[in-house]
Amino acid sequence: MFLPCLPYAAAPLNLGRSSARRYRFASDRMITIVAGTNRPRSRARRLCDLYTATLQSLGAEAQVLDLAELPVDFISTALYDHAGRNDEFNRLANMASQAEKLVFVVPEYNCSFPGVLKAFIDGLPYPGGIRNKKAALVGLSSGTQGGLLALTHLSDVLMYLGTAVLPLRVRLPNIDEHLTREGELKHPLFQELLRQQAEELIRF
Repeated sequence: MFLPCLPYAAAPLNLGRSSARRYRFASDRMITIVAGTNRPRSRARRLCDLYTATLQSLGAEAQVLDLAELPVDFISTALYDHAGRNDEFNRLANMASQAEKLVFVVPEYNCSFPGVLKAFIDGLPYPGGIRNKKAALVGLSSGTQGGLLALTHLSDVLMYLGTAVLPLRVRLPNIDEHLTREGELKHPLFQELLRQQAEELIRF
């Protein structure tokens, strides 16, 4: 069986109620989880909902920023000379800019992350936007790489912008075999890796 990211994974954790309470001191500010594609009802969005539940079980406050909610014309109405003029784009941009920490759940498109995510990041205020924030990365793919190249490229972009990237990056290969249409993740190791990353992000 393919075991993703094991070199990056800490020892398995057994969190009871007392352990969850221990993390509440770090949960005073919002964590925004970005579904990194504008595909409707995407697998990334289903994983975002799972990640939200995981963070909430650890006492953190979380919200989902789904790029499927971007205005269809945002490239021509919210970027460059039109910056700040599209209220719906501004709403999503504020969810990223006002968060303390971010989680990017990113499918691999053509050996990189989706272009719509790059366009969204390009539309954020510069040099502000997501500068000086902290981020965790989750990659998924229908193949065996688990979004490796997507996460590598996204890490370069985020670090250029001044966003600190959590070293524990989670890759979820062959995702169609393990994620149901109802949003249930059936792979125990995948569940454990996401939980470990969520714990580290809270401490980050």
